[in-house]
Amino acid sequence: MSEAVTRPATASTGLLASLDPLLRAWLPRQRWFAGKGRPVTGLSLVAATELLPPDGPLGLYHLIVRVHQSGLPGERPHPGDSYQFLIGAREALPPRLAPALIGHVPTGPLAGRTVYDALYDPRPADVLLEALRTRARVGVLRFEGDPGQEIRSGLVPRLVTSEQSNSSVVYGDTFILKVLRRVVPGVNPDLELPLALSGEGCARVPAPTAWIRAELDDEAYVLGVLQPFVQGAADGWELALSRLAKGEDFTAEAHALGRATAEVHTALARALPTVTLGRAQLEPLVASMREHLDAAAQAVPALRPYVPGLRSAFDALTVRSAAGHTWTAQRIHGDLHLGQCLRSASGRWSLIDFEGEPAKPLAERRMPQPTVRDVAGMLRSFDYAAHSASPPAPDWTRTCRDAYCAGYAEASGSDPRGESVLLRAYETDKAVYEVVYEARHRPDWLPVPLSAVRRLASPDPS
Repeated sequence: MSEAVTRPATASTGLLASLDPLLRAWLPRQRWFAGKGRPVTGLSLVAATELLPPDGPLGLYHLIVRVHQSGLPGERPHPGDSYQFLIGAREALPPRLAPALIGHVPTGPLAGRTVYDALYDPRPADVLLEALRTRARVGVLRFEGDPGQEIRSGLVPRLVTSEQSNSSVVYGDTFILKVLRRVVPGVNPDLELPLALSGEGCARVPAPTAWIRAELDDEAYVLGVLQPFVQGAADGWELALSRLAKGEDFTAEAHALGRATAEVHTALARALPTVTLGRAQLEPLVASMREHLDAAAQAVPALRPYVPGLRSAFDALTVRSAAGHTWTAQRIHGDLHLGQCLRSASGRWSLIDFEGEPAKPLAERRMPQPTVRDVAGMLRSFDYAAHSASPPAPDWTRTCRDAYCAGYAEASGSDPRGESVLLRAYETDKAVYEVVYEARHRPDWLPVPLSAVRRLASPDPS
């Protein structure tokens, strides 16, 4: 590792002040920025770590910044989120780095320099990999990993440009480093669960090789996770769309994916505690689902005619729990859909991205939940894929649903369709969320979740 990487961290009081107007203009344009639509009212520095000196040809800072925003009309005040940035500084950007431009700094310690998102640049990406390889400690940053896994130097990095909520860098088709953009203190399930699965010998999830943390006072942040790269893998969403476009069957893949999901759930149940959900535990769950529905109906008028039918899905769950039925809850993926699944060239499925729904609080993402919540997410993903075809292919959805649940049952001994009341409630809650999301961000897609809403609100939603 270079001397610059191991030097002590420095934090200039003028650094953030000089970057503030540039970041305020740049942040809302980033796909991973979760605060779109809310004005940025201020930035505050959580931590600044110098990785390469600013007086050299390439300066490099790691920043954790709190972004303060005002709430949307009718919302509670937004508490603000913390984001991590890898900020590069050069005299001028070469054309290949034009997409990474943040701006030109007129004052402060980087005056006269051009700053940019350094994850686009191979040299800063090399700095991160070298720090992980040598288990470096730089300021508040801790580069740690599995001592049984070796990281070779000299792997050529490239930024993955298709992600939304985070950023990833692939190193020579050997490793992939997922860099979390919005960060929170605490145990992050995107590291916690793959480590637990690795301990159980579950090969459906790439075992973490190394990771980046920040230690700030009494709080620790997980900032990034390095895992083996699944070479030649096809993204489940893209694979499904390709098969649909060609009019090809997807049931064998859906069946195998159901088995893979069940194997992950079984391993998580062995590795981490499970709990029993009875009436007392179900009541707040159902109450939150009803609240989501009421808020969504206020926000999206097209949903209102279906509210009574949708509410019946939650009422049925209340009746079942009142009759004494209980359910087992455990750690799950938390945000499972086709885009979170990779199919290798040999046909083997892997599951990735275990951080759960990023918008939800960390404590909620780490709570044990029924496994059918993951199943419901995948079933909704099949529906989205089928409605992306022209014309839509509802029969494709039904065959994939059945194949996925059958594969799950073969591997787990429990068919998710046997928990039809709970499954319908989770599917309904997911579809209601999708209606609001599409109405706000992609109005052209609104008919997709609305078609599911019509089905789920009917007396026979099968």
